[in-house]
Amino acid sequence: MIEIRPCTDEAGSELSLSLFNETVPERSATLAESRAWQEGMLDFLDCVAFLDGEAVGSGLGTIAPWQRETEIAHVMLAVPPRNRRRGVGGALLENLAAWAAERGRPTLEGWVYDTDPDGIEFARHRGFDEVLRDARVALDLRELTQPSVEPTPGIEITTWADRPGLSRSIYEVACECYPDVPGGENETTPPYEDWLQHDMSGPADRPEATFLAVAGDEVVGYAKFHLPAARPTIAAHDLTAVKRAWRRRGIARALKLAQIAWAKEQGYERLETANELRNEGIRRLNEELGYTEIPGRALVRGRIPPE
Repeated sequence: MIEIRPCTDEAGSELSLSLFNETVPERSATLAESRAWQEGMLDFLDCVAFLDGEAVGSGLGTIAPWQRETEIAHVMLAVPPRNRRRGVGGALLENLAAWAAERGRPTLEGWVYDTDPDGIEFARHRGFDEVLRDARVALDLRELTQPSVEPTPGIEITTWADRPGLSRSIYEVACECYPDVPGGENETTPPYEDWLQHDMSGPADRPEATFLAVAGDEVVGYAKFHLPAARPTIAAHDLTAVKRAWRRRGIARALKLAQIAWAKEQGYERLETANELRNEGIRRLNEELGYTEIPGRALVRGRIPPE
């Protein structure tokens, strides 16, 4: 008998997260980071599957602010390999599907990772189709020569920590650029206060690790890091965004070089990022800067039960 229990206290949340971190180590997070992310959702369900009294897997369902106008709920299933082929993943999926359906969300989506072929097969077997794919790359900083930032005429490269009064101007870049990210065409940019709290001020976000390209008092581009405490030697690129009218002037390159220089100076050993396959510009820039390919991931989507 598999029993699904919702996480109603800190012990339950910690148990759920430990199962997730074991299953998807490349996305490991601390409890504070996980909670901050969940609190940014419109609604969520965190749950753990038990088999004969033993915790064997966890599931998380979320309804995101940027999918407010859709019928989609996002799900994460985490069943460590030692607990698979016992019906655990299916039970978690059914539970999350019922939760989503009650909220008018008959369509489910989630990430599957190339490092986990079982997860890919699990999704395909249940009628989920790949809707987009991220290429993932990494840069080893340990032997890298400290880069110099290439100036762009008329552009100052600074940080949000040094220019805290530019938050609204950063948000204007986000509003223009979020819909330009392949796969995000139909997503809704959160209101300013929500964006500031959940996109820019979480436990893994730091103003000194958010780099700005400024023309006068206007932010024309920015690039920020996500710094997961659970992986202290790794800095993850979160977003590199440049306003449309300022593209193809070397601004994205200057921002990336500033990030690389800062991360190396701070003692980070590795940078990682994921970019949708259609995002050719940033993928080409990463390749030019020495990033190399690592196993990717795909977003899959389907309805339970299948149509």
